[in-house]
Amino acid sequence: MPTLEEIKKRKLEEMMRLQQDKLQQQANEQAQQQIEYIENAVRQLLTKESLARYGSLKTAHQEKALQLLVVLFQAMQKGQIQGKIDDSTLKKILEQLTPKKKDIRIKRI
Repeated sequence: MPTLEEIKKRKLEEMMRLQQDKLQQQANEQAQQQIEYIENAVRQLLTKESLARYGSLKTAHQEKALQLLVVLFQAMQKGQIQGKIDDSTLKKILEQLTPKKKDIRIKRI
């Protein structure tokens, strides 16, 4: 039979774990709200074609879409974006975000 101290210790550990879970959930919700705010701000700058490209990118590569959002939002805050972003401009930005692959060729002698 567990002693009173063991019961108190287990109860305290359980309460601490629940508190940590609650804090982590709040942090996740806050991060999601921030992403939604940035996405709404950036969406206003995109044309229909570039918005469709962003939607496809978000579906296929969420990390890359998030990276694109951050770059566009920072540029927007710095005042580097004038007018709407069309599809060709969005393609150029995506190419700059994608690391270049090295072409390895093997020659047989």
